[in-house]
Amino acid sequence: MAAMPITYLKRALPPVATHDTATAETVRTMLDAIAAGGEPVAQAYAAELDGWHGPVVVAPETFARAEAALSEGVKQDIRFARDRVQDFARRQRDSMQEFSAELIPGLTVGQRLIPCQTAGCYVPGGRYAHAASAIMSVGTASVAGVRHIVATTPAHAQDGIHPAILYAMQLCGVSTVLALGGVQGVAALAHGLFTGRPADIIVGPGNRFVAEAKRLLFGRVGIDVIAGPTESAVIADDSADPAIVTADLVGQAEHGPDSPVWLITSSRALGEQVLALAPSFIAALPELARQAAEAAWRDHAEVVLVDSRDEAVQVSDKYACEHVQVMARDLDWWLANLSNYGSLFLGEETTVAYGDKCSGPNHILPTRGAARYSGGLSVGKFIKTVTWQRLTRDASRTVGQVAARISRLEGMEGHARTGDVRLAKYFPEQTFDLGALGRYGG
Repeated sequence: MAAMPITYLKRALPPVATHDTATAETVRTMLDAIAAGGEPVAQAYAAELDGWHGPVVVAPETFARAEAALSEGVKQDIRFARDRVQDFARRQRDSMQEFSAELIPGLTVGQRLIPCQTAGCYVPGGRYAHAASAIMSVGTASVAGVRHIVATTPAHAQDGIHPAILYAMQLCGVSTVLALGGVQGVAALAHGLFTGRPADIIVGPGNRFVAEAKRLLFGRVGIDVIAGPTESAVIADDSADPAIVTADLVGQAEHGPDSPVWLITSSRALGEQVLALAPSFIAALPELARQAAEAAWRDHAEVVLVDSRDEAVQVSDKYACEHVQVMARDLDWWLANLSNYGSLFLGEETTVAYGDKCSGPNHILPTRGAARYSGGLSVGKFIKTVTWQRLTRDASRTVGQVAARISRLEGMEGHARTGDVRLAKYFPEQTFDLGALGRYGG
């Protein structure tokens, strides 16, 4: 399809594809130091960077104090979120199936679903108390059937770990919690520091240092995504409420000064109203959120005017945004036609914040265009889909001949002879066409 002209009512500066070498060098230095020095080095980084001099492994009495510090209303809300997220995760798990099938007589194949043994869950604990992130990672790993769930999150100076985060982790079935943030937390998960259980996979969002640590450790451990700044797009037609559209865009911009928000609309009037409303919506936020949203809106927000809903789909799929909201007519059409997104939110009654906190689908999602080829965190990230096969001698007779011929076609004589030896043993009186080395078919 030919590229279409795009009209911008507001445009961000084009992103510059660069690698943050300073962050990469810092993270690599820290990872090497922790790999060489182990637990004392990780503890030293916690003291230096977070001001935490207390124990790394969270003790049972700390969980009890955290629960006692929370009001019953807060605990009810956390339980509500846990129940929704784990209910959705169970339905995901139940949609996955083991099976066995006989492809030809005597050739039986199948797949098994085996949870990872140890999952590492990184939970941010900097600007905000991310209790919901604890639920998304720990709660999903628990539903997947992971035996050992090790979570790590920053502990700050005299305050320690936020009690809501600790309560959410305990509620979701965590095995061990480490009071470590940043690179030292990720490294501890990867090397099994303080637990003796190196993680098979590390999941969870974090800042650029956490993302880089996961990137550098990928291969040694599995990871969910290399997360960038939160992204949100709203697709809206002239039926949308400008105030709600603006509130949702500004609400997502508070994530941070580098969090892009995009409006894709077929209504010029709506786009202009949102542009007019945004400054006052931002100004009404508390200071920390206001500063983040001001910078995000100024530097990264875009308002794109399209001629049709088909063009809106093209623009949205090109962005491949982490969150996509649709406030337009015929929601089923959008569900059927949009392809590239981390999670989709349909209708005015639905907003990204619901998914971020408690509605059920996971909020750990792909960013920076990764939604073109990847989805978000799910039980499937913690479960290996492995295959098996079993053959009878008669099936080995059929398959062995073909395998030998293809092996010789490819020049892999050793492979071919593993078929030859079986055919000779099982059927000594028979002659087979087993191919010729270097033959190209015929």
